[in-house]
Amino acid sequence: MPAFRQVGEKQLPNPVLCMAWSPKRDLIALANTTGELLLHRLASFQRVWSLPPSECTGKEITALAWRPDGKILAFSLGDTKQVVLCGVEKAEILHVFPMQHPVTCMHWMEVTEENSALSSFYNSEDESKLFLPKLPTLPKSYSTTSKIFSEEKSDEIMNLLGEVRLNVLVLGGDAGFVELYAYGMYKIATLTGVSGTCRSLSLSSDLKSLSVITEVRSADNNPEICYIQLDTGLLSDCLSEVTRMARKFTHISTLLQYLHLSLTCMCEAWEDILMQMDLRLTKFVQEKNTNTQVQDEFLELLLWGQSSPELQALLMNQLTVKGLKKLGQSIESSYSSIQKLVISHLQSGSEALLYHLSEVKGMCLWKQKFEPLGLDSAAIEGAITAVGSFSLKANELLQVIDKSMKNFKAFFRWLYVAMLRMCEEHVPPELNKMTQKDIAFVADFLSEHFSENEELFDRKGKYFNVERVGQYLKDEDEDLVSPPNTKGNQWLKFLQESTHLKESPLLFPSYPQKSLHFVKRMMESVIEQCLQKPAEVIGKSVKQAVFLPLYTVPERYDFMSLSENTPRLFELPSLWNDKKAKMHYVLFCMPEVSPSKLYLLRKGTDPNRHIPNSVMSIDLSHHLDNTDDDNATAQPNYVYSCLDARFYDDEMLTVVLQGSEEENRRRVLAQLPLASALSCETEFNWETNLRLDQQSGAIPCQELVLGNQWRELESMKAQFVAVNGIRKVACVLSANLRHIRVFEMDVEDEDDEGADSQNASADQDGLDTSMTSQGPGEDGVEAEDEGGEQKGAVFQKTEEHLESEEALELS
Repeated sequence: MPAFRQVGEKQLPNPVLCMAWSPKRDLIALANTTGELLLHRLASFQRVWSLPPSECTGKEITALAWRPDGKILAFSLGDTKQVVLCGVEKAEILHVFPMQHPVTCMHWMEVTEENSALSSFYNSEDESKLFLPKLPTLPKSYSTTSKIFSEEKSDEIMNLLGEVRLNVLVLGGDAGFVELYAYGMYKIATLTGVSGTCRSLSLSSDLKSLSVITEVRSADNNPEICYIQLDTGLLSDCLSEVTRMARKFTHISTLLQYLHLSLTCMCEAWEDILMQMDLRLTKFVQEKNTNTQVQDEFLELLLWGQSSPELQALLMNQLTVKGLKKLGQSIESSYSSIQKLVISHLQSGSEALLYHLSEVKGMCLWKQKFEPLGLDSAAIEGAITAVGSFSLKANELLQVIDKSMKNFKAFFRWLYVAMLRMCEEHVPPELNKMTQKDIAFVADFLSEHFSENEELFDRKGKYFNVERVGQYLKDEDEDLVSPPNTKGNQWLKFLQESTHLKESPLLFPSYPQKSLHFVKRMMESVIEQCLQKPAEVIGKSVKQAVFLPLYTVPERYDFMSLSENTPRLFELPSLWNDKKAKMHYVLFCMPEVSPSKLYLLRKGTDPNRHIPNSVMSIDLSHHLDNTDDDNATAQPNYVYSCLDARFYDDEMLTVVLQGSEEENRRRVLAQLPLASALSCETEFNWETNLRLDQQSGAIPCQELVLGNQWRELESMKAQFVAVNGIRKVACVLSANLRHIRVFEMDVEDEDDEGADSQNASADQDGLDTSMTSQGPGEDGVEAEDEGGEQKGAVFQKTEEHLESEEALELS
C-alpha cells in the first residue's frame, strides 16, 4: 500500500503561479496567469470560490500569504503595485494599499513570545468597548451598479483587526525593498540596505531577526542567490510597546477606512436625489416651447397661482399627485440617509479616532518606553486637532442639511396643494395655511436647487442641483460656493476679539470655506505622517547581521528543464522558522555542483548565537523501500535529484524527487526526517571570501533515510509541492503548472482508506451536482469543518482519462 492518500486531482485551464495552504483549515489558495484567485477545499479539490481579476486592483498576482488565523488572505499585484487583503468567508476585498515597488514575495507570521506586560494587554485590549459604542454597519449601496458597499462588508472591515496577539505581514520586492505591516494594516518598519531582489522572507516568531533570500548579479553577471539575516532586535526588545502601538495604529487605519466608506455612501445618496429630480424634469424641459427657465415657471406658480400649459402638463400628466408624494418621500429619505450617516457614522467614527489618538498621545508622554519607537507627541497632537476639525465640519454639514430639509418640505407641501387645486380637489385645512415664512422657504428652495449658472455649479444635475449640501461632498480643493453665514454668531465674534483664545491649541479650527471631503483628506494626510515616523525609526534600527553568498544560477542554464516562465515563488531556496528551537532554516539545491544533494543551512534567530554544524547536505542516492514487493532487495540504488522541497514541520521535509538515470525517470513524493541530518557532528568551516558552491566539497554529507514514507507519482510530470504540516496535507503541481494532485500525508488506518475509496463514486456524484449549480462564490467557507475530520473522499479518474491528460501535459 503506497504511503499518503490521494484525495483529489484536477486539470486546471490556466497555469498556476502561486499556491498556499490555509494555516487553520483544509483550504488552499491558488493564483493563475489570468490574475484569478481561487480557493479550493481539500476534499476532492472542490472549488469554494473564485475572485476574478479587476481593473481597480490588477491582473498580475505575484505572491500569496494567509493571516495566521486563516480569515484573511493577502495577495500582491505587480501591474498596479498594490497589496490586497481579501476576506476568506465571502471573497470580499476589504483593504487595498499601494506600494512603491512591485512585491515579489510575502510572509505573514504570528509572534509567539509571552511576557507579563503582554498578557495584561491581551486581557485589557478590549477596554475601548467599555467607553465607545459599537460602530453601526453601513447601509446597502444606493447605486445598483456598485456592489462593494454592503452591510456585510462594513462588518468585515471592522474585523480586519483580527486577534490581539501581534502578527506581522512582511513584504519584499525589487531593489532591496522590505516592509513590515503589523496586523497586515499598519507599516511598522521600512527597511533599506538589502541588496538585490527579494526571493523569499521569514521573520522569526520572537522578532529577533529576519531571514531574506535575495538574487543579485555576480562578478560574471550571472544571478547569484544570497542569504541575508537582518537584526530586528528593537522589535524584540520593545515587543510589548510595539504591540500596543501597532494595535492602536491598526485601530486608527481601520477607522479611516470606515469613514471613507461612510462618505462614499453619503455621496451616493446625494447623487440619488439629483437623479430622481432630473428624471422628472428632463421631459418637461425638452418639450416646453418657451424660453423661460424651470425656476421662472415655478416662481410664476408661487406668485400668481397660475402656471404655463407646459408646467401644468408636467405636473398633471408626468408627475401626478400620487407620483409627487412618492417622489417627495424618496428624496426626503435620501436627505435623511445623509443626515443619519453623518450622525451615526461620521461622528461615531470621529469620536473613536479621537479616543485612540488620545491613548497614543499618552504613550508618547511615556518617553522611556515609547520614544525609541519614534512616537512624536507633536505629530499626534496635530492628528487630534485634524480629527477635531473633521468633527466640526461634519456638524456644520448637519446644520446645512437641516435647513435644506425645511426648504424641501415646504416646497413639496406647496406644490402638492397647487396640484390639488389644479385638479379641483379638496385641500385639507391643515395644508391650506401658508405663512410668509413658508413662502420664503419655497423661494429659497427654488433659488438654490433650480439654478442653471454653469460657472457656479460644475457638479450638479442638468436641471436640478442640491449644491447647498453637495458642495460639502465634493472631492475638490476649491472653496465652498455657498459657505455658511456666520454673521451674528456670538461665539465666533468672541473668539475673534479674544487675543488668547484666537490661537489657542485647545480649540479646533473649523475651516469654514472648505468642503467635508477636503477636511477629511487633510486629516488623513496628518494621520499618515504620524504613522510614517515610527516605521522610519524602526527601519533604521535594523542592521544586517549575516550576508552569505550561496550559489549562482547561470542564465544559460535551463533550471530543472523548466521554461523561463516558471514562477520564482516555486523555486528554491525555501525558508523555515523553528519556533521551539529558535532557528532559521534555509533549504536549497545546487544543481550545477551536486544535482543529487539537498543542502540545509541553519542560523539562530538571535544573530549573536553560534550554531554548530550550520551547513550540511543530504545525499539523495537511495533505494526506495517497498514492503509489498518481494523483490525489493534485488533492486539497485538509484540516484535522485530534488525538484522541490518544503518544510512539512520542524522535523520533516516534503520533497519531489526525480530519478537521474535514463532507466529511472520516475517522480516520487517523499517525506524526509531531519533527525539523521541534524545529528551530523562534522563542522563546516566557511571561507568568507568564497561562495558556498565554490567550497561545496567540504560540506558534511548525510545518507538519506527514507523508509516507506514515499509514493510514486504515476502519470504526472510532478515538479512542485506545497504542504501544511499542521493540517497534514500536501498539493503537488506538475511542470506545466496545470495538473494538481492533493494528498493526506498522515494516514493512520489503511482500512479507513479502503472504506473511503468505496464511497468515492457517490461522493464525486454529489460534488459534480454541487459544482454544476455553483457560481463564482459557490460554496461559503463557513461550511468548512474546522476540525478537519471529514476530509472528503478519493477523487478517482478512469485510466483512459489520466492517460489523455498526461499526453496533453507532456506535449
